[in-house]
Amino acid sequence: MTAQEIRKKYLEYFKAKGHKIIPRASLVPQDDPTTLFTGSGMQPLVPYLLGQPHPAGKRLVNSQTCFRAEDMDEVGDNRHTTFFEMLGNFSLGDYYKEEQLTWFWDWLTKIVGLDPAKLYVTCFSGDKKTGVPKDTESAKIWKDLFELEGLEAKEIELGSQADGHVKGIQDGRIFFYDASKNWWSREGEPANMREDEPGGPDSEVFYDFGTPHDAKYGKYCHPNCNCGRFLEIGNSVFMAYKKTAKGFEPLPKPNVDFGGGLERLAAASDDNPDIFQISLIKPIIENLEKLSGKDYDQHETSMRVIADHLRAATFLAVDGAAPSNKAQGYVLRRLLRRAIRYAFELGIEQQLCEQVVPIITGIYESDFPEVEKQKSDVVAIFAREEKIFRQTLRSGVREFTKLAEQKKKLNGEDIFRLYDTYGFPIELSLEEAYLQKAEVSDDWRKQFDQLMAEQKKRSQTASVGMFKGGLADHSEAVVKLHTTTHLMYRALKNVLGDHVVQRGSNITAERTRFDFSHPEKVTPEQLKQVEDIVNQKIAEDLPVNWKEEDTKEALKTASGAFGDKYGDKVKVYTIGDPKKPFSREICGGPHVEHTGMIGAGGKQFKIVKEEASSAGVRRIKAILEKVAGAPAPKT
Repeated sequence: MTAQEIRKKYLEYFKAKGHKIIPRASLVPQDDPTTLFTGSGMQPLVPYLLGQPHPAGKRLVNSQTCFRAEDMDEVGDNRHTTFFEMLGNFSLGDYYKEEQLTWFWDWLTKIVGLDPAKLYVTCFSGDKKTGVPKDTESAKIWKDLFELEGLEAKEIELGSQADGHVKGIQDGRIFFYDASKNWWSREGEPANMREDEPGGPDSEVFYDFGTPHDAKYGKYCHPNCNCGRFLEIGNSVFMAYKKTAKGFEPLPKPNVDFGGGLERLAAASDDNPDIFQISLIKPIIENLEKLSGKDYDQHETSMRVIADHLRAATFLAVDGAAPSNKAQGYVLRRLLRRAIRYAFELGIEQQLCEQVVPIITGIYESDFPEVEKQKSDVVAIFAREEKIFRQTLRSGVREFTKLAEQKKKLNGEDIFRLYDTYGFPIELSLEEAYLQKAEVSDDWRKQFDQLMAEQKKRSQTASVGMFKGGLADHSEAVVKLHTTTHLMYRALKNVLGDHVVQRGSNITAERTRFDFSHPEKVTPEQLKQVEDIVNQKIAEDLPVNWKEEDTKEALKTASGAFGDKYGDKVKVYTIGDPKKPFSREICGGPHVEHTGMIGAGGKQFKIVKEEASSAGVRRIKAILEKVAGAPAPKT
C-alpha cells in the first residue's frame, strides 16, 4: 500500500468513527513564539488538549506535516528524516483506551494489512516516586487483541532502555518501560512536571523487520533498541493525570493523543526498513539517480540527505520561511546548502533545485495543493540561493582541500579563515571534514570563538558601530546621506544578522557607497527589506543626538583605532530614543538633527547597486531619489 493510500484510508477510517478531519497547521507556527517549527502532530492542538474547546468538536483527525531541525545531522541512515507527516487522531474528553487501542489495531491489521505477528507493543511500568500506577489497563487490551489473532502475548518488565539491553525480548509481546520511554508531558518525566501540568502514560506499537541485531547497540535487542530491527509506527498518549502539590490526581475527562509517522507506516507496509524507498520519496531518489548517473545503492547517504532536505525545504518555503541568517530562514538555508553540497559530491553541479523541487511538488499536489500552487515561487527562490552558494562552495571546497592536504589536523584558525575570507559556513567546514576524512582538533570551537570575538572587538559589537571612511564634504546633501548610511548599516544588521561589519564607506553629494562583511550576495528581497526599514525610520522623523564620551569607555565596544583618530574623547551618535536607540554609532559627524530632514523635497532612500567588493565583502551603492507621492518633507 502506498503512503498516499495509507493517509487516505486513515482519515476515512476515523471520519467513519465520528472524527472531524482538520487541516494541517503551518510548519512555521504563527502564534507560538516559543518554537521555530511544528515538530509533532499534537503541537498545534496543545491548547485543546489542555482543556480549551475545539470548534470542530471532541473527535479530531488529521495528517500534520512536521519538521525537526535537531535530526538534520542524523539523516543518512535508512530511517531518520527531518520532515515527516504525523497521522493523528485526538479525543478531547471523549473516548479512551479501549476505543483507541482497538481502533488502531483494527486499522493497522485489517485496513493496512500488517501481519499481527510482526507487531510488538510497550506500556508504562508505573512510577514509584510519584505514585503513578502501572498501565495494566492498556496491557490487558493489547493482550486480548493479540490472543484474538492466536498470538501469545507474554508481558515483560524491562524498565529503562539500558535495562532492555540487559534483559532482552524473552519471547515477550508486551513490554513495560519506565517514564523515560512511556510517559508524556511537556516537561518530560513525572518528577520534572510543574503543578497543574497534565500528563499521562503512553503505549507504542513497533513493527519487527526481522533484521539481525547489531550488538554495538547493546547485548540484547528489544523494541526500543536502535539497531534497526524494530521501528515505532504509532504512539497513543493517554493524558490522564494532573500534578498537584500532593502528587498526581486523575483528570475528570482524560484525553487521547495518537501520533503515527506516515513514512514509517508506509515502510512497515512495504516490509522494507528503508524509509527512502516509500512512494513519497522514491521518485526523488530515482530522479537523483538520473541526474547523477549514479546508483542509489552505492550513494545512499548523499541521495537520502538531498531527498530529505529538499522535501523539508520545499514545505518550509511554502509555509512562509525564506532563506536568511536568522531563525527559520537560517535553518532553511542550511538545508539547501547541505543538499547542494551532497549533490556536488554526486557530480550534480548545477540546477539541482530546479530539477528536483518539481518532482516533490508533483508528489504532493493532490493531497496538499498549496505546494503545487507555489512551485514556481519556491523554485525561483531556491535557484537563486543555489546559484549564490555554488560560488562560495567551489572556492571554499578548493581552499579546504588545500588545507587538508597541507595539515594533518585542522584547527579553529583554519575554520575561521574559511569563514572570514571565503564565507564558508562553519557547519559546512565540519561537513567537508567528514566527507574528506580530515581530522579536526578537539578545541577548534574555542579557538574559533576567540578569533571571532577578537574580530568583533576590532570592528564592532551588535549595538555600536564605527564609520571610518570619507565624506566628500560637509554639504547638506552629504550630511543627509551620512545619516542615511547609519540607518542603512543598522537595517543591514537587522535583515542579515549581527555578523555584518562595516569594511569601508565613501559618501558624496550624489550617493553613498558602503562596504560590509557578508559571505554571499544580498537577495533582492533582502535589499527591499533594508530599503523599507530605512524609509520607515526617515518617515518616523527620529531625533539624532550626540554626546562626548571618554574614549576608554567607548573602546569597550569599539575599535582602538578611534583613540588615535579622535584623541581622549569621541562623539557617540544615537538615532531615536537615546535610552533605546535604533542606531548608536561612534562617529565624527556631522549629521542631520532629525531623520525627517533626509526626506525633504519628497526624497526616499533607494539602493541602486549591490555587488562583491572582495572575498567575503559586499558593496552597496545607494541614493536619495525624489519619488512621486512621497510623504511631505520635514523641515
